[in-house]
Amino acid sequence: MTRLTGAALRMTIFVGECDQWHHRPAYAEIVHRAHKAGLAGASVFRGVEGFGASSLIHTSRLLSLSEDMPVAIVIVDTEDRIRAFLPQLDELVGRGMVVLEDCEVIRYTDGETSE
Repeated sequence: MTRLTGAALRMTIFVGECDQWHHRPAYAEIVHRAHKAGLAGASVFRGVEGFGASSLIHTSRLLSLSEDMPVAIVIVDTEDRIRAFLPQLDELVGRGMVVLEDCEVIRYTDGETSE
């Protein structure tokens, strides 16, 4: 397990919920590849409303019933590891956006260690 504390880079990848990679949700493939690459962790968040490249507003409000909600995948690791992962996104993110932000990690544990 990677122990990550201190300066890091947060990568947020914005895609549509319906975006696909070989008949699989693009967000699921991104998480799978991040895990395979040994990155510290990844989380997927489904938006309740948003718009992107298409300029169409997607919303989860009952009357709109949009099926292509915005999705954000957040991955935090060292800058070197995040930047090394970026080329994989070139083939996975057709219409979307990647945001990189410096951050500081303070890792909390329950006292158990796996090292």
